[in-house]
Amino acid sequence: MTATTDPIIVAQAATSFSGSDDDQQHKWWGVAKAVALRLLAMVLALVFILVVWQVFLELFHVDSFIGRTPSDVWNFLTNSQTGADARQQLWEASVTTLTDAGLGLFAGASVAVIVALVFNLAPTAEHTFMPIAIVLRSVPLVAMTPLITLIFGRGLMGVTVIAGIVTFFPVLVNVSLALRSTPKAAIDLCHAYGADATTTLRKVQIPTALPAFFASLRIAAPLALIGAQLAEFLATGKGLGYLMLQSMTLSNYNLLWSAVVLVTIYSVIVYSIIAAIEKIALAKFGPVTR
Repeated sequence: MTATTDPIIVAQAATSFSGSDDDQQHKWWGVAKAVALRLLAMVLALVFILVVWQVFLELFHVDSFIGRTPSDVWNFLTNSQTGADARQQLWEASVTTLTDAGLGLFAGASVAVIVALVFNLAPTAEHTFMPIAIVLRSVPLVAMTPLITLIFGRGLMGVTVIAGIVTFFPVLVNVSLALRSTPKAAIDLCHAYGADATTTLRKVQIPTALPAFFASLRIAAPLALIGAQLAEFLATGKGLGYLMLQSMTLSNYNLLWSAVVLVTIYSVIVYSIIAAIEKIALAKFGPVTR
């Protein structure tokens, strides 16, 4: 008998296990069940938020001129006179904010993953540039926004940069740590069979880092919404961020609370969608544990 010397096969064997058809069916059934539970958790989270919202207003006796209950928001949005105009405003602002946040999340996460891979292949680069990145992250984004706007403008590019900065650092730190945390035995086994650093990274370290990547995405997605609203608030004059500022200035608290509700709902939905995608991706590409 001859030992298998293909480094790719060895690398795959180091982090994965291919079971029988019954095992695969059982695994995908478990994934479907986990996704359904995630969606149920999203619904329960929204219900919990509504309950806490109502209790908070009543417990602290918030003036009804400022505070709006869930029923107040619902009545405002479904009102035959004001509801249509409010829904149109919220829809247009939501499209802008979700586009800004989505592009920022994609750009920030993509650059973060690329930088993390470079850091893994060239540790000297990490030792040189990671402290600089941490220093830049310590500067408040509110203070950086005018400079970013001056450089990249008040359009989509500027908003994408601001939202991307918010998402860049959690993804970079988590993925870099996960790549370094790959079991040493798996890496040594790949090296013993002749796998180079790139093959080991692609076949062992990246699958091992997938859970950390998705965890950082779940953290970064709501942050991207916050970053997009900050850019809209300070720079573009569009989207939900500016709509909330305008509503507060005009004391239109019904519209303000409606926008806040939408932002909360979007955050919960995006978090849950990423969590569901995580289950599917890890079942197909991630490391298998027994």
